[in-house]
Amino acid sequence: QVQLVESGGGLVQAGGSLRLSCAASGGLSSINVMGWYRQAPGKQRELVAQIIKAGFTNYADSVKGRFTISRDNAKNTVYLQMNSLKPEDTGVYYCNSVIAVLTWGQGTQVTVSS
Repeated sequence: QVQLVESGGGLVQAGGSLRLSCAASGGLSSINVMGWYRQAPGKQRELVAQIIKAGFTNYADSVKGRFTISRDNAKNTVYLQMNSLKPEDTGVYYCNSVIAVLTWGQGTQVTVSS
């Protein structure tokens, strides 16, 4: 069974950058679409980026042009490069399969100060 472990979060100033990692301990080969989600304080969890095996990506309007999702199937790892961070990006970030959702990991906290 796949276990998802997010890492790389932290505290940064507005305009800064951060790179998140998502390790799938049970393997990633059977998952066609992986995504990054975030949950801001007082808000619902939202999908911000997704990527399929072939490499095609899709982003929420709020992060388009600033975030880049990538996938290394051999390493069973998904990444999220975040640039030009804004305070509105603050929240707990999670990774998961988009089509067939797995058990959620603990997430990684991203805090952007103004």
